Amino acid sequence: MDYVSALVPPIVMAAFFVGVIRVIVKTQGGAAKAKEDAAVDAALERAEGVRKAPAGTDA
Repeated sequence: MDYVSALVPPIVMAAFFVGVIRVIVKTQGGAAKAKEDAAVDAALERAEGVRKAPAGTDA
């Protein structure tokens, strides 16, 4: 019975790991993806605008 008690923790951890990976994969994209992409694009545009603004002007 020692082999059973030795195998249970790795099996439980492997099952938990598979579950976490499935949740991560399932939550990628979806309805919020376009909203998140738009927010990132807007932030990048602001950063580019600040970097390209001439010195001494308020952007």
